[in-house]
Amino acid sequence: MRLQPYLLSALVALLLIVTSCASSGQSASAQLSDSQFETKVLEIIRKNPQVILDSVQSYQRAQAQQEEQLRDKVLSQIRQEPRLLLRNSPVTGSASQKIIMAEFSDFECPYCAKAHAVVKEFMARNQNDVTLVYKHFPLTEIHAQAEPAALASWAAMQQGKFWEYHDALFEQQSKLGEEFYLEQAKTLNLDVDRFNRDRKSAEAKAAIKKDFELGKSLGVRGTPSFVVNGVFFSGAPNVKDLEDLVAQIKAGK
Repeated sequence: MRLQPYLLSALVALLLIVTSCASSGQSASAQLSDSQFETKVLEIIRKNPQVILDSVQSYQRAQAQQEEQLRDKVLSQIRQEPRLLLRNSPVTGSASQKIIMAEFSDFECPYCAKAHAVVKEFMARNQNDVTLVYKHFPLTEIHAQAEPAALASWAAMQQGKFWEYHDALFEQQSKLGEEFYLEQAKTLNLDVDRFNRDRKSAEAKAAIKKDFELGKSLGVRGTPSFVVNGVFFSGAPNVKDLEDLVAQIKAGK
């Protein structure tokens, strides 16, 4: 007879209890050894592979549902009040802040560098209508310079030079590294001592982490990703698609 998931869980729990404590009448030798425990668990898995698969799939579905619910909740809040995305983040473009485009990006991501050129052209044409806000989403597992670059740009923001530094990072992406970060700080006439203190500070790391967590709550899985007045999409856009979306928002669609 195939074990039901709850029965399998109970059995594994029982094995855990047996290995962690013995009754007052038992000696330590009566407990299962690590190898015995492993053998029994493997035996359960071999005899009930579908139960394990069902349990994993059930967990994954529950996790996906929770993530979707959180994403819908956050997007709903942003649709009602787009300015929520502006908090403590670098912004450029329209001062009216009626249409807000948040870009979740990684300075070492090649697709983000391509998107940067598109967004820059789009903003040049629509700066009176759209407010652009940059959100850090460094993919540290695959991009070694993503976080150091983000921290450096945050430090530049403290001296009012985020967008100039941001442009340099994307437009000279192949140069990312310590030497380049310092070189750009000097090129932009930043106070280098302050720049170094700021990028190594706990505040800088907390700011990057906050952006990253916001991105995760919105369902960001890769870069670049965008949110425009509560409309989420990912991948490098083109200028026409962005302008069409802005036109729809203006029309109240």
